[in-house]
Amino acid sequence: MPNLLNGKTLAATLRAEQKQRVEALTAKGTTPGLAVVRVGDDPASEVYVRNKAKMCQTLGIRSEVLHLPAETTEEELLALIDRLNQDPAVHGILVQLPLPPHINEARVTDAIAPQKDVDGFGKESMGALLSGKEGFVPCTPKGILRLLKETGLDLAGKKAVVVGRSNIVGKPVALLLLAEHCTVTLCHSKTKDLAAVTKEADILIAAVGRPRMLGADHVKEGAVVIDVGINRLPEGLVGDVDFEAVSDKAAWITPVPGGVGPMTIAMLMENTIEAAEAAHALRQ
Repeated sequence: MPNLLNGKTLAATLRAEQKQRVEALTAKGTTPGLAVVRVGDDPASEVYVRNKAKMCQTLGIRSEVLHLPAETTEEELLALIDRLNQDPAVHGILVQLPLPPHINEARVTDAIAPQKDVDGFGKESMGALLSGKEGFVPCTPKGILRLLKETGLDLAGKKAVVVGRSNIVGKPVALLLLAEHCTVTLCHSKTKDLAAVTKEADILIAAVGRPRMLGADHVKEGAVVIDVGINRLPEGLVGDVDFEAVSDKAAWITPVPGGVGPMTIAMLMENTIEAAEAAHALRQ
């Protein structure tokens, strides 16, 4: 059996450190604040937002959940973001995706002030990541890198294959792996003979949103496998990787649930705390 990369356990360890940082900031007169905006009634978004608010409460972060009706216009949403940008009590702003189809997601995420872009999706945050400058890193990729470092492996020189090219996971995690001196291949729906590419990977990251798409034939013996997928099937939640089949070959693997998911929320909390610490330092 492989070693499990348990995100739930690591997130719990980080939570203790984060709580201390929040308490220290609050004692100095700055309580970290996160505003989460949800538009419409997507059931999955409701669960995600509730989990984020619950974690804020656990850590002592002030959270404000703003739930807007699905018919909210883009102009109304942008006006709300502008108000939150100006609010000194709000250190992080997160707009829960997806948004209704009549709203341009890129325009909305780009409207968030860079110093409050704790989701890391704005063009300035993405540009900083691309150019190796300081900025907020998207939470799921940041959590993936933290999990990889838990293995104790030297990432430099490793062959990393990322399956999925989204702006939320695929592209940013590829950039983070490049910064760790991995040799990175980014695969997608047009990749020919996917298994031939993925079987070369020392590190395999699956982020495509297709249940059990990657099986034993896709995985090199002794690889580290990070499964980002969360797919709801009648039997429950499953990942993009066939866990049972791949477990016989992988050296390390993340479970679903309990792998990447808890780390995503942990990194959102970390980004929010960093934003509050930076804001507090500016006022000194």
